[in-house]
Amino acid sequence: MIAKTGFIGLGTMGKWMALNMLKAGFPVRVYDINPAAIPFLTGQGAAAADSPADVAGQVDWLFLSLPDTEVVEKAIFGENGVAQGARPGLVLVDLSTIGYIPTLEINRRLLKKGILFADAPVSGMEARAKEAQLTVMFGGDESLFQTVRPALEAIGNQIVYMGGIGSGQLTKLINQLLFNISCAGLAEVLPMAVKLGLDPEKVAQVVTTGTGRSFAADFFIPLTLENRFDEGYPVKSAYKDLISAAEISAHKGIPLPVVNATAVTFQMAIAEGFGDLSKGGLIRLFEKLLKTEFRKKGDAK
Repeated sequence: MIAKTGFIGLGTMGKWMALNMLKAGFPVRVYDINPAAIPFLTGQGAAAADSPADVAGQVDWLFLSLPDTEVVEKAIFGENGVAQGARPGLVLVDLSTIGYIPTLEINRRLLKKGILFADAPVSGMEARAKEAQLTVMFGGDESLFQTVRPALEAIGNQIVYMGGIGSGQLTKLINQLLFNISCAGLAEVLPMAVKLGLDPEKVAQVVTTGTGRSFAADFFIPLTLENRFDEGYPVKSAYKDLISAAEISAHKGIPLPVVNATAVTFQMAIAEGFGDLSKGGLIRLFEKLLKTEFRKKGDAK
């Protein structure tokens, strides 16, 4: 029997994940705080709900794809939240990227209500979400993982069981921290190359084929050369990963000097007004400091 499925959060990533679950044959009931986001799914055959509580009361499995820890907590425990409408035995899977420590607390509170919780953040940008090519990192009970795996396979092509509750968020955090460090490194070093007289396009050719190559370089350098900073997660939103790392570092006594330096770069970029740009936009901070730009010839602005 196919599980009745709910989906809360129909933004850039969530709408495609919900749609792919629909395409896989799951009956999906959807909710988003923005009513304008709902017709895209109902037009494809989804049912609409009035609130998170309404969704929770009518489904067997419920998935969340929300921006941050605060929004997730509000959707679950706030007025007309999931916890108010859920029946014991509801499976709640959080596909959002939120803090590790708050994830443990959410699980503790939900267990008291008989709600089965798992964290399963995803990696991959909108194009991969649309094509059901996401990487899913699952943290929670392994038997629960096997239960909901068919729904996860509808949204991703790399489904990895990471361990107990919180393991998914920890894994996603590690992945994001390495990515953020790469972005901060590019932002700091590439303007120096131009300041010292090197050709940006030739530098790009070397960096994207040589030992300095990274996913961040491959993705952001071509966009930077074109003066585009509109693709990818915004700097101010990505900063949450660095906050999570700082919390873990403080609680567990783990030194993270390079991560801390990356956090300072993000803080400075946000303070200078670049927070709404993609992480490739971190370079604007150091371009401003060095009074130079890493662009194609004739494209500098």
